[in-house]
Amino acid sequence: MEPVLSIRPLLAVAVAGLAALAVLLLNEREKIRDAVSPLAAVVMFAIVISMAPTVLAGGTIELRLFEILPGIDFAFRVDALGMVFATVSSLLWIVAAVYSIGYMRHLNEHAQTRFFACFATSLAAAVGGAFAANLFTLVIFYEVLSLVTYPLVYHHEDEAAWAGSRKYLIYLMGASKSVLLAALALTYQIAGSLDFVPGGLLAKVDASAPLLTVVYFCYLFGFAKAAVMPMHAWLPAAMVAPTPVSALLHAVAVVKMGVFCVLRVVFHVFGVDLVGRLGLGVATAYLVSFTILMASIYALTRDDLKARLAYSTVSQLSYVVLGAVLLSPVAMIGGIIHIAVHAFSKITLFFCAGSIYCASGKRNISDMAGIGRRLPWTMGAFFVASLSMIGVPPTAGFVSKWYLTLGSVEAGEMAFLVVLLASSVLNAAYFLPVSYIAFFGAEAPGGAEPVREIPLVTIPLVATAALSVLMGIFPGYFLALAEGVVR
Repeated sequence: MEPVLSIRPLLAVAVAGLAALAVLLLNEREKIRDAVSPLAAVVMFAIVISMAPTVLAGGTIELRLFEILPGIDFAFRVDALGMVFATVSSLLWIVAAVYSIGYMRHLNEHAQTRFFACFATSLAAAVGGAFAANLFTLVIFYEVLSLVTYPLVYHHEDEAAWAGSRKYLIYLMGASKSVLLAALALTYQIAGSLDFVPGGLLAKVDASAPLLTVVYFCYLFGFAKAAVMPMHAWLPAAMVAPTPVSALLHAVAVVKMGVFCVLRVVFHVFGVDLVGRLGLGVATAYLVSFTILMASIYALTRDDLKARLAYSTVSQLSYVVLGAVLLSPVAMIGGIIHIAVHAFSKITLFFCAGSIYCASGKRNISDMAGIGRRLPWTMGAFFVASLSMIGVPPTAGFVSKWYLTLGSVEAGEMAFLVVLLASSVLNAAYFLPVSYIAFFGAEAPGGAEPVREIPLVTIPLVATAALSVLMGIFPGYFLALAEGVVR
């Protein structure tokens, strides 16, 4: 099928960029300024979803803007993998925008104009990366995302915020400025192009196995947003940011950009066959399995709720990579749809953490005894999202974990089946006690201070919890896109 030429990929990016500009211009008119982000999010989602029929039919949408160097264009290409990431990002921006308004107003946060402008720009970068036609365009948006989320991480401008934001920038910019640049240069030298190619850009080049192996691991660790250990420390450090930012980092844009980039490398730079021939799939699977288990163990030891969720994210991201590198079609489908599964569930969990903080000022799990009886919607949504992260039907997490477990069997890799089962047990061990304490824990004497749900904060988290269930019951859209990537 011939690619469809369309300006819609650029429009999707431009909507968010223009929203950021409008937020800055409306600095003195707060009510109108706050309305910009939800409106822009709806428009972006409409543009993104309008391209879905073409992609689901097996087609692609392209737009080439200009040439940088021979074989390197600044260009967009909408395919099945990009649609997974773009659909998730644009849909969740709608609820995140509403949630952010409620959160920032309730706590009377400073620098709200900067916050909303950077938030919108980060979504422009995420969708731009989703629709990138080549490594050059992808890395441009990857770097923009790193830079524009930096002010979000240091938002509180206290000592902890500056320390966390420094680590954030060092890991994300330092990794990309060194090994990632080396990987791009070597790829261009070997292939004469940086375009994404079905079956792999490097699949048929004449290059030595050691050189290709070096390039592969430069990409794996250069895309540090994927948080594969030891390139994970930036993520817990970034928890100094406001909760809407944490939700953005962990569910919508930043970490998803990381694993998305790794999937691009596996599927469209190296190709499944080449990754298998070089033995890189099994090597990577062991590496990310270590990340899955160790990050879960770290999560068990954290009393701060956001820190526990942060280490959970480190673990869950590696599910996506594991599915891809098992090189089994069923496992690859599971890894791809886990992008959406984790996004819907983890944004709910962070929204709940923010709701608890807004309502009660509590951060530590040990201080949350009985809070579920006063915040039933918040903690009910937290429980539903926890079940999804564990993989309990009929939530979305069951779908991706089902495909991942079947895929490990199909690949004949029983060790990774054990990893998946053990990690689900660990998920239950660090998620379920939170709900138990909240609903059944005995409150400390004098601990019954007035605590109530905040509508603009609670409604979005209930909506995302519902999405986690709906995707578990009706996974067809994301399954169809994932199958389009694999076939």
